Amino acid sequence: MKKHSTTAVAERGAYRPTPPPAWKPRTDPAPLLPDAEPYRVLGTPAAAEADPELLLRLHRELVRGRRYNAQATALTKQGRLAVYPSSTGQEACQVAAALVLEERDWLFPSYRDTLAAVVRGLDPVQALSLLRGDWHTGYDPREHRIAPLCTPLATQLPHAVGLAHAARLKGDDVVALALVGDGGTSEGDFHEALNFAAVWQVPVVFLVQNNGFAISVPLAKQTAAPSLAHKAVGYGMPGRLVDGNDAAAVHQVLSEATRRARSGGGPTLVEAVTYRVEAHTNADDATRYRGDGEVDAWRAHDPITLLEGELTGRGLLDDDRARSARDAAEELAAGLRARMNEDAPLDPMDLFTHVYAEQTTQLREQAAQLRAELDAEAGR
Repeated sequence: MKKHSTTAVAERGAYRPTPPPAWKPRTDPAPLLPDAEPYRVLGTPAAAEADPELLLRLHRELVRGRRYNAQATALTKQGRLAVYPSSTGQEACQVAAALVLEERDWLFPSYRDTLAAVVRGLDPVQALSLLRGDWHTGYDPREHRIAPLCTPLATQLPHAVGLAHAARLKGDDVVALALVGDGGTSEGDFHEALNFAAVWQVPVVFLVQNNGFAISVPLAKQTAAPSLAHKAVGYGMPGRLVDGNDAAAVHQVLSEATRRARSGGGPTLVEAVTYRVEAHTNADDATRYRGDGEVDAWRAHDPITLLEGELTGRGLLDDDRARSARDAAEELAAGLRARMNEDAPLDPMDLFTHVYAEQTTQLREQAAQLRAELDAEAGR
């Protein structure tokens, strides 16, 4: 084969490559980008349009949630819980998340989201079973449509995508709402879940509770993105940025996202900017990585105070309603305290109950040996 020298090519004229076809983005990125500032309702003209009954319901659940957090923290100090990751200060995110879901929908919580499970209707004692060390879950996920509390970071997100995708294939009108912290967005599971959800247009909503820290690591050391909500555009889904302490705003944004998902519009990434007022868990010393001034500034932006200001200003919250909310909170705390102070009945044979769907030969032999020892000890 005769080869053409570069000189011969040059003699025939300068090389001009064929231009590629005009490139266009597959999706217009502009509608996917979040607002420059977190969306707010309370203290803005939009508050006048908020449903009074919804605001009162949000307030009642926030008051109960704050008392629930305080009681669970006290139980930890008393040795009744092995560990408790408090959600004090970010209750608005969890209350709103639980209230926007229909009965047929699924909630996928992280380890800090026991309050969301309780607001959805789960028995508070069952919600704390994992943190008490009694059971891996403590409740039937199918009965309550609440996935097991997830202690590994972000692994609940692909699970939510899988369930929502399966529901859509079956024709079920189901939305999955997955909660995760800002630290979870640094995990590979976060990327995989959002990527698959967008490609498959899965009916799932991702709620990132950006509470400022992944244990002791501030957000600035996790990502250089303008906001976590901006990450949505890279996957091809809308990103929403909302004030996570504004219960009405979080409820509105999540409601819009779930309606969009249910109607076939695909997933949404919502970043709720909030703050973890308490330490990461009872095993953490938050004073080592943040100052009191920072915490006090966020206490001034407390979700209960914000909502009570709106309700009082509109004449919706009087002394009787405020007292009723506090009484309901105390009733919850008293019941939780009394039941958690009872020693849970323990059956050693439970060691073999939930290891495999069908027990192996070795497990059956071990179970029989333990049963014989227990019977002998009991004199049977």
